[in-house]
Amino acid sequence: MLNRNKRHEPARHGHSHETSLIAHGTVICGDLRFSGALHLDGRIEGAVHAEGEDAVFTLSEQGQVQGEIRVPHAVINGQVHGDVYASARLELAPQARITGDVRYRSLEMAAGAQVNGRMTHAGDAEITRELPAPVAERNEAEAEVA
Repeated sequence: MLNRNKRHEPARHGHSHETSLIAHGTVICGDLRFSGALHLDGRIEGAVHAEGEDAVFTLSEQGQVQGEIRVPHAVINGQVHGDVYASARLELAPQARITGDVRYRSLEMAAGAQVNGRMTHAGDAEITRELPAPVAERNEAEAEVA
């Protein structure tokens, strides 16, 4: 039972993932692109971008990202200095510390998580509404002058 291989188990979202691990003490300088699942215990100085709609990024409480994160699914429990874009689901665990703007479709935020920036919900179909122009009412005095 101790050698159970979790790589072939279906992930939370119904897809199977190969998980990549960046260990504590590892520092990556530069942008990182991944597919499947990425678990970060180390530090990334650059952007983190996921490829695929079912990609999952997990940042442990020891993990750090100094740069933008763009992923469909994210679980954050470490430090982020940059904007976070989660196109599907964002989970902020108690040790999450984000300095930057956060954009999400679905959000779960635990007590203790901190965001120093704007939080914006990205709906399925973001609609901008235009208000009608005000109708100028003319009273009788204005009508006589015209």
